[in-house]
Amino acid sequence: MSDTHADRRINQAGLDLVKEREGFFARQYICPAGKPSIGYGHVILAGEHFDEPISREQGEDLLRGDLAIAEEAVGRLVTAPLNENQFSALVSFTFNVGQGNLQKSTLLKMLNAGDYSGAAEQFGRWIYADGKPLEGLKIRREMEAALFKRPLTA
Repeated sequence: MSDTHADRRINQAGLDLVKEREGFFARQYICPAGKPSIGYGHVILAGEHFDEPISREQGEDLLRGDLAIAEEAVGRLVTAPLNENQFSALVSFTFNVGQGNLQKSTLLKMLNAGDYSGAAEQFGRWIYADGKPLEGLKIRREMEAALFKRPLTA
């Protein structure tokens, strides 16, 4: 196990991507996966209660806590060297699909084998919900793949 990504955090480009694709909801809503959510895609856990509406600041605090779980998972599962954009794209992806899906993905296998371009192409396979492609997921995966491929000098 590599600790080269330990304690890394999503960069601003990655955070902006997640916030844009999740959207902000000051009140509870049911997400496409059927779970009660609030803020920027925070799934409300048993025992959690919010005075609604919540502020954008509260929403971002919840998001950063949720992203920390995805950051830890990417740090633990990815053994290949990553630049900030690659790491951040993977955190967005993992936040959306879950660490279990990252762990069993061909994307991760290709990436850890050093096939960065093959891994980048794998984002586009994760656009389905209930067996149907969703336009919102297609756009998100295109944005994640673009961030993954973006050089740091850009």
